Amino acid sequence: MKLTNNKILITGGGSGIGLGLTERFVKEGNTVIVCGRRETALQEVADKFPGVITQVCDLAIEADRINLFNWVAANHPDLNVLVNNAGIQNWMNITNDDFYDRTQSEIDINITAPIHLTKLFLKLKSLTTVMNVTSGLAFVPLSKVPVYSATKAFMRSFTLSLRHQLKDTNVEVIEIIPPALNTDLGGKGIHDGHPAVSEFIESIFQQMKEGKNELSFGFSEGRVNANNEGIAEMFARMNP
Repeated sequence: MKLTNNKILITGGGSGIGLGLTERFVKEGNTVIVCGRRETALQEVADKFPGVITQVCDLAIEADRINLFNWVAANHPDLNVLVNNAGIQNWMNITNDDFYDRTQSEIDINITAPIHLTKLFLKLKSLTTVMNVTSGLAFVPLSKVPVYSATKAFMRSFTLSLRHQLKDTNVEVIEIIPPALNTDLGGKGIHDGHPAVSEFIESIFQQMKEGKNELSFGFSEGRVNANNEGIAEMFARMNP
């Protein structure tokens, strides 16, 4: 993937990894569009990075996803990179009364939305890159976030198939595989002891410069490269 002079849509670009990607892509000389549910968060991004274009969109709603695509097709038909970054993480147990309802919201945001957006944006003749943010938990689940881990395993599998199906086209498929980072994913304070987003962003941009299409960092790199025995050992450590 070339790293400059792109027009990029980043879902969930107002915080966490999405914000880190936004900042770095702007620095590299790209035009960035970010979408999210919270207008105030998007405005903060626009204030910090005046060139960033924002669009309010609730990705859990099918009509909003279609409206987002139609808006991009009408106003930014030269968009060439889709970054499926938005995601939610629920710490929960199957015995919780609200387990099913919270499960549905995770599936809507973490699976249904990126699949639907990918299908929609492949209609753009300008599209050259799809980037899917998965997780190290796609390889070794954390039982405290059972559905989140499963959604990321789903997206890992889907991304591999998507790359194969598009191998004879001009669309590159890149998987971003973060470990736990110091973000508010899952709730404030949960990940305070983990590496900074900036360290992760620096590493994956170097990997993109090297032409890699699976971008990992730290603990997630170990999981990507682990064999079945190693994965079983990791699972036992993570889920005592």
